[in-house]
Amino acid sequence: MGTLQTLDWLAICIYFCVLLAVAWWVVRKGKDEAADYFLAGRNLSWWIIGASIFASNIGSEHIVGLAGSGAKDGVAMAHYEFHAWCLLLLAWIFVPFYARSLVFTMPEFLERRFSTRSRYVLSIVSLVTFIVSKIAVGIFAGGVVFSTLLPELQVSLGGYVVDSFWIGSVLVIALTGLYTALGGMRAVAYNDAVQVTVLILGSALLTVYGLIKLGGWSELRAICGSDMFNLWKPLTPAGVESSWSPVLVKDAAGHLVKQAWYFNGQYPWLGMAICAPVIGMWYWCTDQYIVQRVLGAPNETVGRQGSIFAAVLKLFPVYLFIIPGLICFALAKSGKVPGLEVVYDPATGKATSHAQAAFPLMVQYLLPTGLRGIVVAGLLSALMGSLAGVFNACSTLFTIDIYTKLRPKASQHQIVRMGRIATAIMVVIAMAWIPVVRGATGLYNYLQTVQGYLAPPIFVVFFFGVFWKRLNAQGCFWAMVIGFLLGIFRMIVDTPVTLGLEQFKNGYSEGSLFWIVNNINFQYFSILITVVSAIVMILVSYATEAPHYDTIEGLTFGTTTREHRSATLASWSWREVATSAFVVAVILGGYLYFVG
Repeated sequence: MGTLQTLDWLAICIYFCVLLAVAWWVVRKGKDEAADYFLAGRNLSWWIIGASIFASNIGSEHIVGLAGSGAKDGVAMAHYEFHAWCLLLLAWIFVPFYARSLVFTMPEFLERRFSTRSRYVLSIVSLVTFIVSKIAVGIFAGGVVFSTLLPELQVSLGGYVVDSFWIGSVLVIALTGLYTALGGMRAVAYNDAVQVTVLILGSALLTVYGLIKLGGWSELRAICGSDMFNLWKPLTPAGVESSWSPVLVKDAAGHLVKQAWYFNGQYPWLGMAICAPVIGMWYWCTDQYIVQRVLGAPNETVGRQGSIFAAVLKLFPVYLFIIPGLICFALAKSGKVPGLEVVYDPATGKATSHAQAAFPLMVQYLLPTGLRGIVVAGLLSALMGSLAGVFNACSTLFTIDIYTKLRPKASQHQIVRMGRIATAIMVVIAMAWIPVVRGATGLYNYLQTVQGYLAPPIFVVFFFGVFWKRLNAQGCFWAMVIGFLLGIFRMIVDTPVTLGLEQFKNGYSEGSLFWIVNNINFQYFSILITVVSAIVMILVSYATEAPHYDTIEGLTFGTTTREHRSATLASWSWREVATSAFVVAVILGGYLYFVG
């Protein structure tokens, strides 16, 4: 069994020393001002912006989940990772509006475009979403990594044995919260640049070493088979008989739970075609968690360049996180690495439930001493980068959108102090989540659907609001309220079943309203929320008075001036166009290559 040795611990210690050195340098350089604390003085460079966006996106749950998906289902989840094109929408469509508005938060932009009450609704929903999804899921996946790689790490406190899940989670949360609270966005962004370097290096080492051990790329394809390299499985009907069935069809046990066309048994092709892009555009173009880095750019040019660089980095996960999962499956099937055989079931020819731990298992059994430490440091980088991002985003949302509204005369020092206090509160909440996350059955999978229920109304008001100047504050407000109520209703219906509560182990009574709602695929329900939100926004807007266009000048395409358009045209060159074309070409190339 591959436990961490002296060289591994040395690599991890060097990683932490670098992080602490960067954090200390940032803290000494910082100013006691809101713009400096929350947006790094609006002086981030393009490569820092791109690296920080990527680091915030790639959490430990991302790595572990993608590798597990690769071992179990092949390259199918690459559909989500090829959403790098959404970052090009951020670069070319939204960056000009964000740069002109000089806002601190996405709810603040919504206030400029629509109304104050829309800002409050989005702020509160965003805070709740960050707490119940990003923080909880990140801790869960990080705990799984610690439990797998450091099972022997235990401490006895007052007669209670504290295992590696608790020790690792608490230490990482505390350290991440410390440098985030002290240094704000600048500390997050600069440490993200370090973490991305370690993360890509570690994951590349695992991929390359795994391929060498296996015998090369051709051997990987031969062992895994064409089906695992087929990205287009969503477009393959489950069968002629069911291809014209309604959305809900009977499974082998007679339960009405599955769709006519499948994506690995869970994701219908229509959901992948509509729901996944909607969630992608919400996440990459309008989520505070991601966009805050762009708001820290000094101008439109740097913001666009940073977003495009993030799109380039977003091309890596398919090959650095999903492919290692396939390598793990192939090594398990071939029996070349003792310890990995638990991933493969010879009786079925499929992956076992252990596949979800493919990445840490490969680190544990495949890598030699020294390299193992670098890859573990990469996993820690992913966990800390995503946690730092959510801590900073929550702090900014609460302080700028709520505290400064309640205390409009607060000094710059008071605002920064409240930002640090808010970060500390997020750390405490994260600590409190640890036992809940560890004890709840199916929580990780359930939380992955949260964004499918809460993202659609946000996507609608931002995208429709920028492209359609006639839409007004009333339409925005009611679209969000009704859309969020639909999403929360579905979450309330799902929760007792997902958590396996005693009286709901068999679900709801078949045929009841709650049973139907609970069994509709989450992507289809997300599409329903999107459509309803869009209809409400349009109908209410046209049933009420048109907005005063002079008050939203520069915030929609229809209200931009000649000066605005000239400034945007002058802000980019052939380099940005060429790099964007390269990203699109790589995505198209991936779709063409992974055809089984």
